[in-house]
Amino acid sequence: MIVCGDDGLAHRLAAELRGVYAEQVTLVVPPSGRRVRQPVVGRARAASAALLDRVVNAAVNRTGTSGEAASNEQVVEAPEITEAVLTEVGADRAAALALVYDDDETNIRAALTARRLNPRIRLVLRLYNRRLGQHIEELLDQTAAVASGDGQGAGLDASTTVLSDADTAAPALAATALVGTSKVVQTEGLVLRAVERQPPRPGEVADPGLCTLALLSATSNDPAGADGSEGSGEHGPHLLPDEAAVGAATGRGTVVLEQVSYSGPSLPAGRGGVPPFASLFSRRLRWSLAGLVACVLALAVGLMIVTGENPLYATYVTLLDLFGINDPAFHESTARQVLQLLSGLVGLLLLPVLLAAVLEALGTFRSASALRKPPRGLGGHVVLLGLGKIGTRVLTRLRELHIPVVCVESDPDARGMATARRLRVPVVLGDVTQEGVLEAAKIHRAHALLALTSADTTNLEASLYARSVRPDLRVVLRLYDDDFATAVYRTLRAAHPFALTRSRSVSHLAAPAFAGAMMGRQILGAIPVERRVLLFAEVDVAGHPQLEGRTVGEAFRAGAWRVLALNTSPPGRRRSEGESGEEDSAPASGLVWDLPPTYVLGAGDRVVLAATRRGLAELLGRRRRDRAGA
Repeated sequence: MIVCGDDGLAHRLAAELRGVYAEQVTLVVPPSGRRVRQPVVGRARAASAALLDRVVNAAVNRTGTSGEAASNEQVVEAPEITEAVLTEVGADRAAALALVYDDDETNIRAALTARRLNPRIRLVLRLYNRRLGQHIEELLDQTAAVASGDGQGAGLDASTTVLSDADTAAPALAATALVGTSKVVQTEGLVLRAVERQPPRPGEVADPGLCTLALLSATSNDPAGADGSEGSGEHGPHLLPDEAAVGAATGRGTVVLEQVSYSGPSLPAGRGGVPPFASLFSRRLRWSLAGLVACVLALAVGLMIVTGENPLYATYVTLLDLFGINDPAFHESTARQVLQLLSGLVGLLLLPVLLAAVLEALGTFRSASALRKPPRGLGGHVVLLGLGKIGTRVLTRLRELHIPVVCVESDPDARGMATARRLRVPVVLGDVTQEGVLEAAKIHRAHALLALTSADTTNLEASLYARSVRPDLRVVLRLYDDDFATAVYRTLRAAHPFALTRSRSVSHLAAPAFAGAMMGRQILGAIPVERRVLLFAEVDVAGHPQLEGRTVGEAFRAGAWRVLALNTSPPGRRRSEGESGEEDSAPASGLVWDLPPTYVLGAGDRVVLAATRRGLAELLGRRRRDRAGA
C-alpha cells in the first residue's frame, strides 16, 4: 500500500492500514521543511504499533506465510509526485495507492500517472469537488478496463474511489452528537453503531440489538487478552460468537450492533400542526385580526337585537357601516345610531391592521428564500457551529435523520447557506464568540453542540462558553490536530465528569473510510473491540463457495464472519459513501435485517457481513492469492 499526502490525514491513514489491516505501507510526504508535523498520536502510539507488528509477525510465522506484510512502514520524501517517484516507491506492483494531498489538481495528475504505470492498481483520491470526482472516477475506471483488454472491466480487481474527508467524517460527527460514539459504519443511507453493554442483572433480559458482535473480556485485569491476537482466547474478547457462546457467557459485557437514531427530546408538541397562514402573519397581528372579527360579530348581534332583522342582513348592514358606505341613521333609534358610530370606530381600527398585514405579508414573501430564525419554544435540538465544508455535510446528515438543527455562522456567504435555505433550517448570523449569539440559538435548551468551524480556538471558546451556560450539555469539537484534541478532551472530561465531551480531528474520522477504500470497495468500515478489530464489508455472494448455495446459518462461521443483512437495492441505486439526499427525500434503505437462518444465499445476492481481519481475508481469497504471489 502506498500513501501520498502532505497533511495529518496521510499519517493517520498509514497508521490505520498498518494497525487495523496489518498492511505493508510506503508513506510519501514532502521534505521535512515543507510538510506538516506528524500528529502526536502517531508518535505516541509507535510503541503500540511495534507491539502489534510483533504480534502479527508471530501469527504469520505460525501460519507459515511471509512476514513481509508486517514490516515497518517506509517513509519517502519527495517534493512532488512524479512518474519517477511513483516508480521508485513501486507503484507498478503495489496493490493500492492513496492520494490525499490538499490540492485536487495534484491528486488528479498523480492518479493519471499511476493508472498508466499500473492499470490494475486500486486508486483512492481525496477531492473536494464532488462532481469532478465522479467524472474522474469513471474516467480512471474506464482506462483500467481498456488497458485490461475488456471494455467492461469484468473481473478486474482495480477500482477508483474518490472521497472527501468532509463526507467521510460527517456520519461519525453526527453520530457522536446524537449518541456519544464515533464507532459507526455507514451503508445504504443508514448509520450503524457498536454499543458496549454491561452484563444484565439477575432477572433482566439483555437486548441483542441487530446482532451481538462480540463478548468483552472476562476479566478487567487483562482486557486485551494474553497476546492481543484475533483469536477468541479464554480471557480476551470473543469476536462474532454463536448463540451458544452468548448464552453460556455470564458476567461478561457484550458489543451489539444498533441503528443510530435520535435520543434527545422531541420538538414541543403542537408545533408541527401550525396552519399555513401562521407563517405569514405574526402572533400579535393574528390576535388583532381575531379581535376585530369578534367586534364585528358583536355589532352584528346587537343590530339584530335592536332592529329585529335576520342575522345575514344584520351582518351586511354592520359591514356597510364598518366600511363607511352606508347612509347615516338620522331618523333611526338611538341604539341604532350608537351601533353605527361603533361600527365606524371599528372601521378606523381596521385600517392600520390591514396595512400591517399587507406589509408583513410582503416582508414574509420577500424573505421566504432568506434564513429562518429559531422558532419559539424550540428545545432538544442540535446547535451546529460553522457551515463550511464539514458543517454542510453534517447538517445534511442530521436532517436526513430528521433531527432539529439550529446553525450559527458568521459569514453570510458561506457555502452551507444555500443548503440551510433549501432544508429550511434556522440560522443565526453572527460571531459565535460574541455575547448573545449562542443564546439566540437557544443553547440553554439544546441537546448537543457541534463546534465545526475551521478555527480551533473558536470551537474551543464556544464549547467552554456553552459549558458555562449548561454544564451537562453534550459537546463535540472539531479540532485539527490529534494531540490538541486529546488534551482538550481530557481537560474537559476532568472539569465536567458528568457531561459528555468529544473532541475529534477530521483526519482521525476520515482515515478509516480511506483505508477501507484502499482495501477494496466492499469494505464499509472497521470498529475496534478493545484491542481487536471487526471489519464490515458488502460482498457479492457469487464466486464465494463459503456463501453461495448455503443458508444464513450454514454460512456463519463463529470467530470469522457473520452475515448481517441482505441488500435488495438494485446495483445502480445503491447509495455510495458520502452520498446524501435532501430532507424527506432520502431513498429508503434496501437492507433486510433479521434474515432467517434457513434463507439460502443465491448467486445474485449481495450481503453485508461482519468479519475479523483474518476471516475476511480467507473469505475474499486474498490469503490464497498472497501465497501464490509469494
